[in-house]
Amino acid sequence: MDRIAIFVDAGYLFAQGSVALCGSKRPRTNVVLDPSSVIQPLKDFAKDRAPDAKLLRIYWYDGAIGGARPTADQALLAHLDDVKLRLGFVNSAGQQKGVDSLIVTDLIELARLGSLSDAVLLSGDEDVRVGVQIAQNYGVRIHLLGIFPSRGSQSQQLLQEADTTKEWDADMIASFLALRESNVATPDDLEAKTEPAAPHEPGTETLAALHTEVSRFVDGLKESDVVAIGTYWKSERGVPFEHDKIMLARCRDAIGRNLERDEMREIRRRFQRLVRERLGQAPNSN
Repeated sequence: MDRIAIFVDAGYLFAQGSVALCGSKRPRTNVVLDPSSVIQPLKDFAKDRAPDAKLLRIYWYDGAIGGARPTADQALLAHLDDVKLRLGFVNSAGQQKGVDSLIVTDLIELARLGSLSDAVLLSGDEDVRVGVQIAQNYGVRIHLLGIFPSRGSQSQQLLQEADTTKEWDADMIASFLALRESNVATPDDLEAKTEPAAPHEPGTETLAALHTEVSRFVDGLKESDVVAIGTYWKSERGVPFEHDKIMLARCRDAIGRNLERDEMREIRRRFQRLVRERLGQAPNSN
């Protein structure tokens, strides 16, 4: 039986997707994905390229920017049918590492075992070309999917190696990717500037300012963010890393000083309570 698998380089999807939407690359924290909305277009593209093939699964490759824990979006993807999440890591410079090698390894191994007749590859990196070449030697046809303008975002050698090529335009990208303008964080915001200050007795005014800032932050979350956080809480506790860093930075700026540990705990508690309200859940002690 012919089978097709889909290999998605999330780093490429986020980076080039933001270019397609606004003309320039945006930080990962400023781009929000609706995971459930990206799956069907991928399946449709695979069906178009190999009509007689059955879907094996979608392999989703990303960096674990939250350390060992997945982000909320990653947790939601991991729970979707037909999706297998594979995580590399993100180094201190914010660079995704280990993802290309995971793609190459999986592509070669599945081809060697005869598990594939076709493969969709959403990526632009030259480093995956060797996996394409070896998989082709095992008889696998490679369908390369890019994001406009793919001629500027994908390796020319990779484009030449692929059996077929196609690019998604901005309208397609906008169906599952959006800019998170309301929660934009500068690079300085993402620095570790939330270490506790000297003991400072928070008054009612300070607490109110923190609560107000958390409320604004939660109100600014897109519905897909909220759903992803709810899925994240099925296996993890606390505030997802990608939201925690931005929210703490904004709260710090709101009161004009570094946050104390008790204040950070209160901010996180407030965040979880408000998100659970948006989810229609009763608050708990998480």
